[in-house]
Amino acid sequence: MTTYDGKVQPGGDAQTRDVGNARIHKRSVGSMSNNAYLIESDGQALLIDAAADWPKLQEMVEASGAQVVAIATTHRHHDHVGALAEAVAHLGAPTYAGADDADAIDVPTATLLHDGDTLTVGDLVVTATHLRGHTPGSVALSFRDADGTDHLFSGDSLFPGGVGATNHYDYQSFPQLIADVEERLFGRFDDSTWVYPGHGDDTTIGTERPALPEWHARGW
Repeated sequence: MTTYDGKVQPGGDAQTRDVGNARIHKRSVGSMSNNAYLIESDGQALLIDAAADWPKLQEMVEASGAQVVAIATTHRHHDHVGALAEAVAHLGAPTYAGADDADAIDVPTATLLHDGDTLTVGDLVVTATHLRGHTPGSVALSFRDADGTDHLFSGDSLFPGGVGATNHYDYQSFPQLIADVEERLFGRFDDSTWVYPGHGDDTTIGTERPALPEWHARGW
């Protein structure tokens, strides 16, 4: 098993991390180096962002040996859904996405997620957090492991060093995104919370919190 440091590259191996009563698999896929995650607990799994390269994602799923009971999409952007149709066809699992993004995703969404909604995966309760600004219906997904640590899958709303892009589409808004990230992520999660973003390396809430004033000041 590859040592977990959260640094994955397209074409490279998946990394696996054991956390309390869960196992997290992370793989980078596609031309935009998207992170896809598989959260495994008690023989069941949640696939987050079937972004691209279904064979690589299928390899990650099959290596886990778990039954995928849900496929969640953090937001509507094309680079996060490139393998969604294939994942659904092969796994037969129900789809989840933010209520305000679902209509813009080509694959039908079975369950619309609102702020605070939950789904159960094995022993885990996974909670959706609605974050506006990068897209209208972006959601982060989180769970608390048996050791009391929160794990937050932030999509493209929070990265090491700042929030997601807000200058490409008319529906994007930096003031809205920074407000939601500050209130709904930094306001709800403590500094030990591990953050798994939609691209790039992992971080923690504690690592990023001191930079919030700088992010506000620079406007991105």
